[in-house]
Formats: sequence, C-alpha cells, structure tokens
Amino acid sequence: MRFRPCIDIHNGKVKQIVGGSLRDEGDEAKENFVAARDADEFAKIYRNRGIKGGHVILLNPATSEFYEETKRQALLALSAYPGGLSVGGGMNLSNGREFLNGGAYALIFTSFLFSEGRLDMDRVRQVKEIYGREHVIFDLSCRRLEDKWYVVTDRWQTFTDVVLTRDKMEELSEYCCEFLIHGVDVEGKSSGMDEGLVRLLSEFQGCPVTYAGGIGSLRDLERFRQVSGGRIDVTIGSAMDTFGGHISLDEVLLCTDR
Repeated sequence: MRFRPCIDIHNGKVKQIVGGSLRDEGDEAKENFVAARDADEFAKIYRNRGIKGGHVILLNPATSEFYEETKRQALLALSAYPGGLSVGGGMNLSNGREFLNGGAYALIFTSFLFSEGRLDMDRVRQVKEIYGREHVIFDLSCRRLEDKWYVVTDRWQTFTDVVLTRDKMEELSEYCCEFLIHGVDVEGKSSGMDEGLVRLLSEFQGCPVTYAGGIGSLRDLERFRQVSGGRIDVTIGSAMDTFGGHISLDEVLLCTDR
C-alpha cells in the first residue's frame, strides 16, 4: 500500500474541493483549500521526498476561461518532477503528447473513453495504440446508485452505463498500466472511505489501483489498510497538512510503503 500524492488544479489554483460540488457552469466548486503557491512548489515537495506515482488533475474543461492558466500550472508541476507525476483532465488523442513531453509519466483518461455515456472500445484501443499501455491510466471514478458503483465522467457530473466490477477492470487492464478511482460520494469530505468500493477494488489482482476519497485521519488510513488488505494504493487530499489539513505527510509516509 503506497501513498500516491495529488495536485488538483481549478481556476488556475491548486485546490482541494468537495468532489460532488464541481460544476462547469460558472466554474464553481465547494472549496476546502486554495493555495497561494504555484503547482510546482507542491511537486517539489513530492520530488524531494521521493514519492512517485502522484497525479495532477486539471479540473477545468478546455472551454473554460480559466483553462489556459490551469494548464500552465499543470505543466509547471510536471516540469518540476519529470517522470514522477501523471496528468489527467481532458486528455484525448491529440493533446496528450504535450503533457508527456512536459514531464508526465502517464496520461489519465476518463471522459474521452465514453461517447454519449457509453464506453467506446474503439477509443479505448486508440488510446493504447497512440500512447502505449505504459503511458495510459484509466480513471474509473464512480458514484453509488442502487448498491452499484457507476463510472462518472465530465468532472464527475455525468453517469455512464458502466458499472464498476472486477470483471470490467480485468477487461480494461489490457489497455492501461494503472487505475485511478475516486469514491466521488465521499471525495473531499474527510468523513471516511467508501468501504464497499474499497472492498470491490481490493478483489482486483491486476495492475496497480489507486483509491481516493474520504480518508480524514490516520485511523481512517489504518482502516483502509485493513479493508483493502494493503493491496491497493491510496491518495489523501483535504486532510493532508500540505493542503491545510491536520495529517502530516511524515505520518502518512510512516504508515505506507515506499
């Protein structure tokens, strides 16, 4: 169980938000933390500690007036830690090379893989063919509906027809090197993980999986280890002292593998 750090960028600022509050209209989100520092300062913290496999997420769509500044901040972070961070948010077949050249070790895809709420396997195959499986991460972040977890797209605003299961992860793992999965219903709330989702993810025995959402204390982190069997990695956002929370990075690193 490794700690995988995050740098979320919204409206040109490093932020921690309540995941389910994100809205494209008006570029709105409920904020837990807004940084005064540029994104590269956070990347340097992870680089200096030797923490690899983190992710930078652009939370504005390309149509937003803030997108170019959000993109600039993302590239600052990638250049500060080349090979140490992946990047996601609006990735497609034409824009990914700029981010790989900018220092990302992999690209994170979600919305592009879907067409009108349905998984498009032609796009899934194209992503692998163009960038290579070793440079592709699938974000299957999901929300619970009637005791099932449905993958959500468009910055977690749109339900798809894909129910997250071990079989679906095994099918898609042929095309990616990792999965990143936010429990959107608990994301940013520091109220505890989505235990049912974590149990589901821990059943998968393929490529690395990183879970994000709800870890708000060291007790939550230990509970995560117990429920997951230590088989999946973890991201902590709002609760970290890096983002104004009360859990220190040192404490997290003592509780996780390197």
